[in-house]
Amino acid sequence: MNPNNTSILARFLLPLLLCLCAGVSFAQDIPWAGSAEEVGMSSERLERINSAMQRHIEAGTIQGAVTAVARRGKLVHLETHGLMSVQNNRPMQDDSLFIMMSSTKPVLGVAAMMLVEEGLIRPTDPISKWFPEFAEMEVAVLADPVDEDISPIRINPLLNVPDHRLVPAAREITVHDILTHTSGLASSGLGSALSTDSIRGLDNRESLAKNVPEYGNAILDFQPGSRWQYSPATAMDVIARIIEIESGIPFDEFVKERIFDPLGMNDTFWNVPEEYQDRLIEITGADTAPPFVAMLYDTSHSSYYSGSYGLKSTAGDYLRFEQMLVNGGELFGNRLLSPRTVRMMSSNQTKDLFSNNVDGQGFGYTVATSENPIVAKQRRSQGAFGWGGALGTRSWSDPAEELTAVIMIQQPVPQVQRDFENAVQQAIID
Repeated sequence: MNPNNTSILARFLLPLLLCLCAGVSFAQDIPWAGSAEEVGMSSERLERINSAMQRHIEAGTIQGAVTAVARRGKLVHLETHGLMSVQNNRPMQDDSLFIMMSSTKPVLGVAAMMLVEEGLIRPTDPISKWFPEFAEMEVAVLADPVDEDISPIRINPLLNVPDHRLVPAAREITVHDILTHTSGLASSGLGSALSTDSIRGLDNRESLAKNVPEYGNAILDFQPGSRWQYSPATAMDVIARIIEIESGIPFDEFVKERIFDPLGMNDTFWNVPEEYQDRLIEITGADTAPPFVAMLYDTSHSSYYSGSYGLKSTAGDYLRFEQMLVNGGELFGNRLLSPRTVRMMSSNQTKDLFSNNVDGQGFGYTVATSENPIVAKQRRSQGAFGWGGALGTRSWSDPAEELTAVIMIQQPVPQVQRDFENAVQQAIID
């Protein structure tokens, strides 16, 4: 090619390339701090995270972990620990993919808050607005006493189900009820025991479009709004389907276009691409009961994009997600939510219903929030919020400290989470 032509081509292409790069702001990453001390943390004390993880690895309580911490918008800690495959003696990688289980739920919460902002859904909307099957539901109560409606908190459907009767729901389930786990839908009580496996969240799930209307046939565990009781695998999916209806695109595509791409969460999937399958943790000691096999190991072929579980992700990606929240809904120049909406999502929406379950905490929309960290025995500030997954993943945002933290493990050991949380808090020196 003529050198002059090359020069002319470069003059035209270079500005275009720069414009394209400027537009792709989601390709950025959270910058490293020059030192932890620069953002008010102690480098020496952050090393205690590594010591804590190593103690648990040597004790055999976890096979490995990835831990990450950012403060004041800068990364101060990102470390790998132990093994991602015990059988093959493969060291943990910083881009290892973890099965997130219920850590999926806050992503659903952000997606829902986006449509709340746009006026497409309202917390007070009854679910029957979209699914008439939810209009006249019933609640399971004990047969005796006949003059009082008592709904047991938890029933194992594999054991003897107590004598019962059904009473009409006092009111319809709302969007608010589902986002706060106060709906009574598939929350492990008597109604769940009387409902089918597919409604409880175990079998025969094909798509949100097909399955969600069927959940209106469920029997509720308690009167809507009267109790906080966790719905691990079903209720949030109702909101995911509403998002599909109102946005006009599948839930997984909505989340990718509106959340993952703007935040640069390029390693977060329901179905892990074939070329990334070798980055999945090979879990030691995982439950091998049939329902869990499907949830744990069907990592590439699911057509049911749950808002309750199912994501696989990395520590780096979830740190971006939490950083967006601690920033008040913005990251890399991309605003997902307004600061007021983030406060709405992270504020206690259940009055004292959740604190009856967990002292010192409240519950917002898909996340728990710290009301009194001392009473709750948490190493966070008042107003910090987050959630976790059944296999041990946990992340939170602490606006008062401008801090975000993520721990990725695949053995659910609460003491590991507490030791990480303690090590993060005591490293704050300013």
